Amino acid sequence: MTDHPVDLDKHRGMAAQKATDLRRVLAEVENNVRQLREREADLEHRLMTVPSASWPEAAVKARYLLNLYAASLPAEDTRHRALVAALLDDFVRLGADV
Repeated sequence: MTDHPVDLDKHRGMAAQKATDLRRVLAEVENNVRQLREREADLEHRLMTVPSASWPEAAVKARYLLNLYAASLPAEDTRHRALVAALLDDFVRLGADV
């Protein structure tokens, strides 16, 4: 008996190693997605419950909401995409660069 761990992956065939690697990567991605959703929920809770103290802070909330809306638009809806882009440009032009 040794104190060194045995690398079981070396004893598996190539297909089994690839399957194991794929499961590990998938588990890591699922964990990252879960963490991202938790952070997104926390951000949205803060945006809803903390009142803006200035117009630039309100623009931050509006930019977030507009980006969510734009992401939900179908690719062929160029008119609404252009409208969102124009409004975001207005925020920058008016000094609410957020």
